[in-house]
Amino acid sequence: MTMVRMTTPTNTSSTPVTVIGLGAMGQALAGAFLDAGLPTTIWNRSADKGEALVGRGAVRAASVEEAVLASELVVVCVVDYDAAQKILAPLADVLAGRVLVNLTSDTPERAREAAAWAEAHSLDYLDGAIMVPVPVIGGPEALIFYAGARAAYERYESVLKTLGAPAAFLGEDHGLAAAYDMAMLDFFYGAMGGLVHAFALARAEGVEAAALAPYLNTIAGILPPIVASTATDIDARTYDGSGANLAMMTASVDHILHTARGRGLDTAQLEAVKAVSERAIAKGHGRDSWASTFEALGGA
Repeated sequence: MTMVRMTTPTNTSSTPVTVIGLGAMGQALAGAFLDAGLPTTIWNRSADKGEALVGRGAVRAASVEEAVLASELVVVCVVDYDAAQKILAPLADVLAGRVLVNLTSDTPERAREAAAWAEAHSLDYLDGAIMVPVPVIGGPEALIFYAGARAAYERYESVLKTLGAPAAFLGEDHGLAAAYDMAMLDFFYGAMGGLVHAFALARAEGVEAAALAPYLNTIAGILPPIVASTATDIDARTYDGSGANLAMMTASVDHILHTARGRGLDTAQLEAVKAVSERAIAKGHGRDSWASTFEALGGA
């Protein structure tokens, strides 16, 4: 099959779009397209969703094939890649000449598998990762990552920016959007685990969470420069510990562990943190910065 590749700029105001999948996020995506005045077709496996969208002007397709045929740009947002592939696999011929954007969340490996399927069928394909909750979609802070066919991204960039202005194109490796997604969520859930544990430790000592919260904002405020400097150190593999070294900070972790254990709190996350830092110290990084724990995590 020969694919016609369209690389000229598109007119945002007239580009027809299709959204497949009407969970909370899919409905938000379709709503953002409608807010931008784009002709929007919707389809969901169960037809009981999307009434509000239809009321706002969306067209409900009778079948997924009809939904795909209605638009130049097809956006898929379903529960996982298994569900996406079950829907898309029979539609390879129908998708010809269109751009497929998959905003379903999964792993980098699954993203590359989906890209291989698209390539085998000569389809223009973008894999994406949504980094914000539903209420933010369509707003100026709605960060969505994209990776894959550069020409397709460039043609529809203005349309994709109606979902969120920071429409970040990461490169032609389709796994990059999911890689950024996993890394950022790794940081987020680790931080959320630490936050809730901090509140639990405070409560165990008779301090209400609301009393501690304003002071935790001090910690949050110093994170941006720490993120930047740690990234620089890890990329350079140099870890200046003159300000605060790993051995000293590991001793602080040990104090927290003793406090938490004394109050009968779960310490699994803290123990994991300490175990990594101790492995780094054993590798000779005791006088280096906390960034040197990177050397004890394995991988590249």
